[in-house]
Amino acid sequence: MGKDILSLISSKMNTFSKGQKLIANYILSSYDKAAFMTASKLGKIVHVSESTVVRFASELKYDGYPDMQKALQEMIRNKLTSIQRIEVTNDIIGNQDVVSTVMQSDMEKIRMTMEEIDRDSFDAAVDAIVNAKKIYILGTRSSGSLAGFLSFYFGLMFDNVVHVGESANQEIFDQIVQVGEGDVTIGLSFPRYSRRTVRAINFAHERGSKVIAITDSASNSMAKAADYVLLAKSDMASFVDSLVAPLSLINALLVAIARSKSDIVEHFERLEHIWEEYGVFVSMEEENQ
Repeated sequence: MGKDILSLISSKMNTFSKGQKLIANYILSSYDKAAFMTASKLGKIVHVSESTVVRFASELKYDGYPDMQKALQEMIRNKLTSIQRIEVTNDIIGNQDVVSTVMQSDMEKIRMTMEEIDRDSFDAAVDAIVNAKKIYILGTRSSGSLAGFLSFYFGLMFDNVVHVGESANQEIFDQIVQVGEGDVTIGLSFPRYSRRTVRAINFAHERGSKVIAITDSASNSMAKAADYVLLAKSDMASFVDSLVAPLSLINALLVAIARSKSDIVEHFERLEHIWEEYGVFVSMEEENQ
């Protein structure tokens, strides 16, 4: 839906019944809590029936309550402060086992990502990367760790990789000023989305680079500027971002690219020879001496 759900609720307030207004007012004032409530729990909080809550979602033109809840959750991920994130997570977990709850949530995000990934876009992104003149990789905030991981392994497979370091706006553009046709720019961004990454991706797109967006929504600004969009589910885990599914998607991308490079075995044989010759790695025996 095009309109922010809070704006949508506000614009329709005069058309709601008495019970629906109770729901609307609660969501507007406590959207951080409402986004993670079942229809039954929300109904109990505002003293209406569960069916009234379900009809409220339909009144807003959502395909049921889960669809409205999803819209709320996507909206708030860019709005919540770190303190609010902690409070919301504490409310969700309650007295449940933290390890099981968090890991089960991560497993669900991987499952959803696997089911919803666009295989054609994935394959096209692999081809573009393998044939790129130069590969630029951008990611800031929590996505910076994903960008670093991807850059490390790309650096083992390619000699044309530029890991655009996390820095001030001008310095980022200094690192990508030569981007152009024949290049591939990979942008990684998850809530809260980084304006710096979006601006750099737009610049690369305008210069003729193929753009690959690794993100969680096809409707965000970075995805709109991309030639290929690879979507991975992310979530809040207290004040931190759960990036298990994005990392799994990156692993799949690395494996697919390795399979597409005909010289990959020869390349790693040379690397391993160098590692052995110069004693790059320490064996367990040496470590224990």
